[in-house]
Formats: sequence, C-alpha cells, structure tokens
Amino acid sequence: MLDYIIVGSGLAGIAFAETLLQNEKTFVVYDNHSQNSSKIAGGLYNPVILKRFSQVWNANKQLELAEVFYQRIEAKLNTQVDFKLPIYRKFFSTEEQNNWFAASDKPALAPFLSTEIVHKQYAGIDAPFGYGEVLQTGYVDTEVLLNQYHTYLKNLDLLVESAFDYNELEVFNDHLQYQNLKAKQIVFAEGFGMHANPFFKHLPLDGTKGELFIIKAPDLDLDVIMNTSVFILPLGNDLYKVGATYNWEDKTATPTAEGKQELIDRIKEILTCDFEIIEHFAGVRPTVKDRRPLLGTHHLHTNLHILNGLGTRGVMLAPAMALDLYDYIENGKPLDKTADIKRYAIS
Repeated sequence: MLDYIIVGSGLAGIAFAETLLQNEKTFVVYDNHSQNSSKIAGGLYNPVILKRFSQVWNANKQLELAEVFYQRIEAKLNTQVDFKLPIYRKFFSTEEQNNWFAASDKPALAPFLSTEIVHKQYAGIDAPFGYGEVLQTGYVDTEVLLNQYHTYLKNLDLLVESAFDYNELEVFNDHLQYQNLKAKQIVFAEGFGMHANPFFKHLPLDGTKGELFIIKAPDLDLDVIMNTSVFILPLGNDLYKVGATYNWEDKTATPTAEGKQELIDRIKEILTCDFEIIEHFAGVRPTVKDRRPLLGTHHLHTNLHILNGLGTRGVMLAPAMALDLYDYIENGKPLDKTADIKRYAIS
C-alpha cells in the first residue's frame, strides 16, 4: 500500500512530492498536464507587496524554506533553477520615494527594503526619480524546474501522465482504492483544475487569468528585475519576460488581443526603446479572494486533502505550504487558521 497519491504536478504538487521523498514516504503522482499556470509563471519571489509597500504574509518563513528547497532541487537535478536578482521598483515621484522610506522604517520590512535610492541609468528606461531596491529576491525558472522534475519522477516510475478519474476513487475509513492502487492518503494539488473535483469544488477558488510576453529588446540594458505596473525580467540574449495582466472574468488559458494590447501599453509606459514580441502566452492562476492558500482535509473523509490556492506567489508559498500540510497530516500539527479550508464551513 502506498502512503500517498498526489493529483497534480505543478509547483504545489512537486513541493509535496519532494517533501514526501525527504520523509521516505511512498507515493505516485497523477497529472495530464492540463494546467499550465505553474509552467508559464513569472516565477518571481519577492517578500514585499510593492503596490502597498507591505510585507507578504509569512514572508520570512517562506523565504527560508524556499531557499533550502530550491538548493536541494538544484543539487538533485544538477540544474540551476533559482536565480538571485534584485528587484528594482521604479519611482514616479518624490512622494513615492518618501513612502518607500517610511515603509523601510517598519521592522517587518526593514530587512527587505534598501534605504539607498538607486540612480543608475539603464539604457531604454527613463527614471528621473530613481529606483528602490528590494532585497532577498530573484526568480525560479519554473518551466525548467517542472520539466526536469517531471523527468526525475518518470525515471523513478512515480509519475502517471493521465487524467485522474474521480469516479474510480473509492474512499474507505483506513485507505483509498484507485484503479489497481491502494493508498493511505490522497492530496489534490490541481490548481484551477480543482473546479472539476467533486470533493473540493465547493471551495472559493477564483482563478485569475494572466498574460505574459517574451520580448526582444536589443537596446534595453537591464541586469535586474524591474517592477512597476508590470515586471520586466532579463533572460539573456536581449530577451525579457514581461507580465502580467489580471483578468478575473476569463478563465481560459488562451492569449487575447485585449491582454496583448494592455501589456504593450504598459511596456511603452516604461521603455523608451523598441521591442519585438517573441512569444505571448496565458494561464489561469489558482487565486482566492482572501489571498490565502487552501490547505486541509475534507470535512467527511479524513484521508482526502487539498494543497491549492497559491495564487501569484507559488514559488515562495509551495515549499512552506507543502511542509505545513505534511506536518498536519502526519504529525497533527495545526494549520494556520487563515490558510485552513475550515474557514469555509459547509452550510
């Protein structure tokens, strides 16, 4: 009998799989790769919400666990996936500079906000008020991470690349039966695909569509991540990932003319140089209105669990949330009440 079945192998699913491997648990992962939000994500990790100059929920813990997690993954896969780069927030006024300094005086934000205004001139960007530098930031190449980790799981015969059929799951008090497999527990980490899950589809997972570009800009000289109304992430060879839009109505992963125009307009607000769109892609982020993950156990079946709702910060959240859920299931450690699905009681 297996210890676990995991459904979904995006950031949440592989973080839980890696947690199980570290604890010598047996498992198998099911995924038909129908959800792409983890793979196309910007992959940024940033402990500060730059719109409001406030700290990300549990940022210190998330960064600490993510650092260890990605180092271990890199060693295991012999591939770099974590790229440490400063994030620069472009200032548009003296008032924004003052707000930055006020935020940097707050104890929770002081470790993450440099008090030195950066006045470096970047070709292709006009910034008369300079930049604020966010510390302890960077990005994870999520496409490389997921592709390499999926190959790793396949080589161990731990990945089944097919859709999970909920109708074939039999739930008993002390185990689960799925087709020819028996397992003690199952964790659903399906992202926006959760809406097809009969056990957890009552949960308020919104889904927020995001569209991104890869652009080529030979005259843009940028060696940091720029964050204003969009982020601009240098990939090398004059290529940059740019994003992202937020659409709460459209739940498809299809790029749109409206999203394209919105990104073009925002880029032109920042760049003074020409650029060429190389690729345009889209995905639906698994977001929740209260901006907290969805962790926990089914209200009737104690061996059915969920790891979802990581939203726009999956790179930072996944390692910490996977560990929290594991400790909850295996060791009875209580979940953070603001992340526990019990906050959405079934009437």
